[in-house]
Amino acid sequence: MAGAGSGKSLRIVFATIGSYGDLHPYIALALELNRRGHRAAIAASEVYRDKIQALGIDFYPLAPDFNRVRAVPGLVDQVLHPRTGAETLIRDVMMPNLRDSFADLSVAAEGADLLVSHPLAYAARLVSETQGRRWASTFLAPFSALSVHDPSVMAEIPFLNLLRPLGPPLFRQIYHHVMLRAHDWSAPWHAFRAELGLPPAADDPLFAGQHAPDLALGLFSPLLGAPQPDWPRNSMATGFAFHDDDQAGLPPDLAAFLEDGPPPLVFTLGTTMVRRPGSFFEDSLKAAQRLRRRAVLLVGSQSPVPLGPLSDSAIAVAYAPFSALFPRAAAIIHQGGVGTTGQAMRAGRPMLVVPFGYDQPDNAARVTRLGIARSLPIGRYTPSRAADQLGRLLDQSSYQRRASEIGRKIAAETGTQTACDALIALAATGQQPDLQSPRLRAAS
Repeated sequence: MAGAGSGKSLRIVFATIGSYGDLHPYIALALELNRRGHRAAIAASEVYRDKIQALGIDFYPLAPDFNRVRAVPGLVDQVLHPRTGAETLIRDVMMPNLRDSFADLSVAAEGADLLVSHPLAYAARLVSETQGRRWASTFLAPFSALSVHDPSVMAEIPFLNLLRPLGPPLFRQIYHHVMLRAHDWSAPWHAFRAELGLPPAADDPLFAGQHAPDLALGLFSPLLGAPQPDWPRNSMATGFAFHDDDQAGLPPDLAAFLEDGPPPLVFTLGTTMVRRPGSFFEDSLKAAQRLRRRAVLLVGSQSPVPLGPLSDSAIAVAYAPFSALFPRAAAIIHQGGVGTTGQAMRAGRPMLVVPFGYDQPDNAARVTRLGIARSLPIGRYTPSRAADQLGRLLDQSSYQRRASEIGRKIAAETGTQTACDALIALAATGQQPDLQSPRLRAAS
């Protein structure tokens, strides 16, 4: 299948920025491309070098280096702020590193048949244009393709979900206001573009300008966000591209705990919010005790919560592969990052989503509308409220039935293969892939 019939082994470079949830989909795609005889590379923060190279994937460093970001006092807390975190991330992290990111990605993309970008990889479009390089974009959650027909919930405006019945005219005004407010955030990108001798861009890289004109892949299930009339042109929802460290299996103490009783509640904050959990895990343990339920806490490697058994009915572990743990849960309580949400959907288990910021409130609203979850914002998360929401989730059989149904559908999707088909078609021919082909059409 190399070169989609061209006989050529293609070199495809992915540029990604963010947490493991932002990295794992590209690992899944890179592994599949390598399996098909192509050569995939990932440009990412230096902190991921060992992980990527251990999988046999070519690695290139891409600014910003997260070790340096974490070393700035208070910056991580500001980036994780539920209301202003996105502005801090763009203004104080991404834009000051734009030149370095451009230089890094220019090296990584040299000789590539295709450059593929994450929504925060703002240098990718600039590299594509300066090198004359083919470019495809991706977006990991529906939130990155704002649609007035399927409005997204924003952390800054949490009540937006209540306004959905008012329809597209209202949301056109709301989105216009949001884009005007964020216009200054991307000013350094436009200025650097002019320095590179590129013509002015009519669209903003934070919004429509992040999407490549030839191919924009939504790497999530259409069950989470179906394609809309105002999505980027030449776009589709491929299904999730799943990857996690499932080869290592479950930690022995966790495996023994799971065998020793009924399915537990599983509490996790993913790989980003776990760095600033507040009282989430302590409150979660109390909620499980109120319900007389067993509990597994995935607390990360730097948590004050001690690792190991916390009681006869609870255990704390630093990490466990979601694909191995989630199917064995009674319910999954998580922050609503799209990677964790996708894994929970595939596991077929009901969820309580506790969103902090970014795309998490929107993902929470979407799985709630699917009938597989309830939602409780982190600011309202207490032992009593969590126990109340979990009690309703566990007592109403409709949640489990619907979650099982969605899980079967997600498991049947071919997100990784479908995305790779589209990328190979573009890289091999330089032409927009036929998104109406049977396989690609079925995905969207």
